[in-house]
Amino acid sequence: MIEAITIHENDDLAVALSDIPKGMIVSVNGEEVTVKDFIKAKHKFALKDFEPEDQMHMYNVTVGRAKYAIKKGEAITTENVSHTSDDFSIENRKQISWDKPDVSKWEDVTFDGYHREDGQVGTANYWLVFPLVFCENRNIETIKKAFNKALGFEKPDPYVSMVSKLVDRYENNQLNGSGNGLDIDIEPEQPKPTPQKRVFENIDGIRFLTHQGGCGGIRQDSETLCRLLSGYINNPNVAGATVLSLGCQNAQITMFRDALKSINPDLKKPVVILDQQATGTEEKLIKNSITKTFMELVEVNKQTRKPAPLSKLTIGLECGGSDGFSGISANPAIGYTSDLIVALGGKAILSEFPELCGVEQELINRMETDEMAEKFVDIMRRFEQSAIDAGSGFDMNPSPGNIKDGLITDAMKSAGAAKKGGTSRIQDVLDYTEYAHKPGLNLLCTPGNDVESTTGLAGSGANVILFTTGLGTPTGNPIAPVLKLSSNSALAKKMPDIIDIDTGPVIKGEKTIEQMGAEILDYIIEIASGKKTAKSMDLEQYDFIPWKRGVSL
Repeated sequence: MIEAITIHENDDLAVALSDIPKGMIVSVNGEEVTVKDFIKAKHKFALKDFEPEDQMHMYNVTVGRAKYAIKKGEAITTENVSHTSDDFSIENRKQISWDKPDVSKWEDVTFDGYHREDGQVGTANYWLVFPLVFCENRNIETIKKAFNKALGFEKPDPYVSMVSKLVDRYENNQLNGSGNGLDIDIEPEQPKPTPQKRVFENIDGIRFLTHQGGCGGIRQDSETLCRLLSGYINNPNVAGATVLSLGCQNAQITMFRDALKSINPDLKKPVVILDQQATGTEEKLIKNSITKTFMELVEVNKQTRKPAPLSKLTIGLECGGSDGFSGISANPAIGYTSDLIVALGGKAILSEFPELCGVEQELINRMETDEMAEKFVDIMRRFEQSAIDAGSGFDMNPSPGNIKDGLITDAMKSAGAAKKGGTSRIQDVLDYTEYAHKPGLNLLCTPGNDVESTTGLAGSGANVILFTTGLGTPTGNPIAPVLKLSSNSALAKKMPDIIDIDTGPVIKGEKTIEQMGAEILDYIIEIASGKKTAKSMDLEQYDFIPWKRGVSL
């Protein structure tokens, strides 16, 4: 059994694949190392003696600096290592070539999607309903209840019966136990399936977005919100939208229309916009919204799935609740999937700029032009400076969960996170809310925050999102299926309700990165064709949080 590995032959830190007792002698790259501390699985230990201020390396990049002397075989912790990373510059850019993977297996493969007039193809067919300002959130919820119940989209709630039984016990003085409720034996009762025919068979659902923006704050926040919402309408998974406005908010209808025009000047999708202050009573607004939306749904339902080449896929690449295995299994696996899709002419979008800290030069070397590199460097430096100005910094990015499971510094976390982008050349650098138009790998500026990032990916055109996790997270998206990939098999067994694909076999040596990445692509094709559903969609994890461009790591 292999107890520990290095990720690159030049690394001077090893990763424990399982718990390693203190004093055990392990072989790493043919060299025996006596482990001087108990090393928990996913954590790292030194492969040489480090003096104070010496740099440490993983993935062949700098991931930390020794705070004091560290002996060979000692554990790497937050106490003995500080964050540091390699510097980067456009002047040092050395363009690298890319060896495309063999995609002959998929060259004639198609998926069944919804073809839009602008040439994009959706993996689903949704109608959107959202407000331009938070004042309309309550009206959105009212419309949501009416449509979901009447159109057959409402799912039975297994927890209603559980609460009802608790009420019965309470009213009959039958609640026994210590008082914390943990020993009460009532289980959620799964309702018996009562087939409720969906009225519109070719519509996958109506997605109702609410948010806290559109007024207050600064005008730039409203402009950003309008661009984001325009990206959602332009996303190929969306057939059209109903938009509610109060009338007096910062996010004016004219601002929204300008944003729509800027993202797609020739947009052919139906967009219903209603203004409450111009309409009159709330009842009239809701009646108009329901009636106009219903008539549009009748037309949208005429759309059907048709074969499309895999070049019409746009995958978002995201991670959350990462652990020390994420950068070894799940992230490089979807990185290979990204390379396959790029080689087939599709698009991939890598987000989370704070989690590219330390690998900037490698990314710069993969960019097609100096202008692209300059834009990337400018965004990265301004983003980090904004964090510093607020009294934080990229070094504060690793969460307590990350650290507990082996990601000690931001550079260490980033080196593994960047593997989601594979090895292909970078075709474009996008600031937040910019739309992905160029085939190939795109970098998108978002924070590392899970929902803010997935929200941004869908707004930039992702029609499927791959989301790796080592600890587990319920994050989803209203319009783009979010496939969860566990970095380890223990998580897949512990949380089978949220994990779609287990990449743990890579850690166990049962599958290669390439084999896993190929399997992921095959799974995406099933999802994109509507033959399978993402568990995040099954669980109605419709998370939507716009980034206000304040400090969010």
